[in-house]
Amino acid sequence: MLELRGQRVLLGVSGGIAAYKSADLVRRLREAGAEVRVVLTAGAEHFITATTLQALSGHPVRTSLWDAAAEAAMGHIELARWATQVLVAPATADLLARVAQGRADDLLTTLCLATEAPIAVAPAMNRVMWANPSTQANVATLRARGVRVLGPMAGSQACGETGEGRMREPADLVDDLAASAVPPRLAGRRLLVSAGPTFEDLDPVRFLGNRSSGRMGFAIAEAAAQVGAEVLLVAGPVKLATPVGVRRIDVRSAAEMHAAVIGALPGQDAYVGAAAVADYRPAAVADRKIKKGEGAMLLTLERTADILAEVAAHPARPRCVLGFAAETHDVADYARGKLAAKKVDAIAANLVGRPGSGFDADENALTLYWNGGEREFATARKTDLAHGLVGWIADRLEAG
Repeated sequence: MLELRGQRVLLGVSGGIAAYKSADLVRRLREAGAEVRVVLTAGAEHFITATTLQALSGHPVRTSLWDAAAEAAMGHIELARWATQVLVAPATADLLARVAQGRADDLLTTLCLATEAPIAVAPAMNRVMWANPSTQANVATLRARGVRVLGPMAGSQACGETGEGRMREPADLVDDLAASAVPPRLAGRRLLVSAGPTFEDLDPVRFLGNRSSGRMGFAIAEAAAQVGAEVLLVAGPVKLATPVGVRRIDVRSAAEMHAAVIGALPGQDAYVGAAAVADYRPAAVADRKIKKGEGAMLLTLERTADILAEVAAHPARPRCVLGFAAETHDVADYARGKLAAKKVDAIAANLVGRPGSGFDADENALTLYWNGGEREFATARKTDLAHGLVGWIADRLEAG
């Protein structure tokens, strides 16, 4: 997790079910070193109490413009000036609309108008409400005015539906704020990241694939964007939302990923090959579904292009090339061998097959190997590991 020491965060909470996450968000903001003051809308008070947030923040919670004691000294202006960052989480469709319209009909919207601090909003609502053209127009207006829109994420919702509209997780919101509060180490740098699996078709129904979820590569793309990099993400077939500030190309097969990566290589400062690219593909793809027959079926496979090795040997090779190795045994030996054979700058290796880490998990543990050194990354959230890896890339680029 990045730090927020010295930052004064004004947290606005509007009236959605995701308001229950605000308690965890306050706790994490303080753990990151921030001082936190909380403002609740009238709707938010139906979901979480001021008492809870006061206990966690260590400060009285404001709920109204008409608080006689606070407003005797123009408290809302004082609070607007106090903040170094404003975060509204959750930000409902109604809150987004009112801020976009420049309304000042409650304390939170008034503060958003009165502050000179950067404002960020974390939308949370039903997927249909999020997709509604009115909401999208309001979001576009806010972005055009410099408001950072963090999320929403895709997933299951309290209403029972599934889709975009979930509030970004508290730990990720803290990282978002922290990244904007520190000098952007990768400002002006270009990063190319590949992520996810590839699917190699057998016929119109079946394919060869692997268990990669793409989460590690997406986390790296997000972490790099947070510290100022211009990031292009080449993504295999995954169901993940595009990180804020990241440009994305979707591909399916190893051949498509190879073409996209090599085509985007000129001008890149770093390449991170986090994708689990298929080593083999069917030599021929049937144009009709292959029917079941008697006995075994023989399948002829052919090698795919070695994208990582090609990038490392390319005339337009980036200054930093980082690959991944997912192994089931002898991790250090295989990682060191890959480092030498492919002539890359570093290999991030991990042991797969353990419950709760690796493929399709939120956490992982890595060891980063490079010529002359190695670094252990203990089990942690992939977003935290991503910040560590991006920091190493930044060190490498700064060292020239």
